[in-house]
Amino acid sequence: MSDLDCVRLAEWMAANVAGFKGPVTARKFPGGQSNPTYRLDAASGAYVLRRKPFGPLLPSAHAVDREYRLIAALHPTGFPVARPYGLCEDEGVIGSAFYVMEMVAGRTIWDGALPGMVPDQRRHHYFAMVDALAALHAIDHEAVGLGDYGKPGNYFERQVGRWSKQYRASQTDDIPEMEKLIAFLPRTVPEQTRTTIVHGDYRIDNIIYAPREPKVLAVLDWELSTLGDPLADFSYLLMNWVTPADGRAGVEGLTGPDTGIPTLEEVVERYCAATGRDGVPALDWYFSYNFFRLAGIVQGIKKRMIDGNASSSEAAATVARLPSLVAASWKFAARAGAA
Repeated sequence: MSDLDCVRLAEWMAANVAGFKGPVTARKFPGGQSNPTYRLDAASGAYVLRRKPFGPLLPSAHAVDREYRLIAALHPTGFPVARPYGLCEDEGVIGSAFYVMEMVAGRTIWDGALPGMVPDQRRHHYFAMVDALAALHAIDHEAVGLGDYGKPGNYFERQVGRWSKQYRASQTDDIPEMEKLIAFLPRTVPEQTRTTIVHGDYRIDNIIYAPREPKVLAVLDWELSTLGDPLADFSYLLMNWVTPADGRAGVEGLTGPDTGIPTLEEVVERYCAATGRDGVPALDWYFSYNFFRLAGIVQGIKKRMIDGNASSSEAAATVARLPSLVAASWKFAARAGAA
């Protein structure tokens, strides 16, 4: 069952999706706090639909048209994204803008510990994820028509400002450490030396792997993508190495030859070799920023939950993580010199 008007949707797909044959049924995927995502099954095969959430939205959030533009630009390059089929900006079809893309058959891995794999398999799965990120950061965004996909200037400066504003727009409580972070982070933004396409939420459960090999078939969930500093994506990925292993992406304490999960140093070395870097800067500021941004995102989910518009039944569990995210951000800020 779903909340989509499948009759109207089938009419739109018949007119806009090559090879489509109806009727169509829809089923919402569980999980996810951003744009509700559905599996569509039709006589012509399976598809995926992403739409804006219901209810009032924060400015600039949930821009499915941007997501569609990005995957439409990336797909012809051979970068692993789902094939885009069509974008609908007419809210009269299902009640909001949406787009339809290919259903990629493969494996989604939720637990960064990679249970059930042998060490060599784990190592290759992680390296495939790092290599795909390096490949994304090597794409010439001008050449693929995305030269105006992000604003010029320092990415982290913009992002700190953005997430500070988003936090204020959805603030429900007074959290003293968030106030100190809002003051510290903009004063200490590091220099940006490269500009690339940035995914914005690059982690293992946003990847579809091939059914039986450590190959990335598709990178999903481009809602937060833009042009910016590639160290934003890379430091966000590296946060898994300083996040406890609790069944999600965190692998703190699990790395090394016994498990096969590469150490943080090995991941840095592989990424730098693939992108021509001679190393990455001190990571404490970047880790503080990333935890701060996650806290801003979770605060938005909390506000939507209070307003009755959260898209996942797991929203309450996510919101419960807010204090620990703020504490982690402040811990790394203190290591980076905050007082």
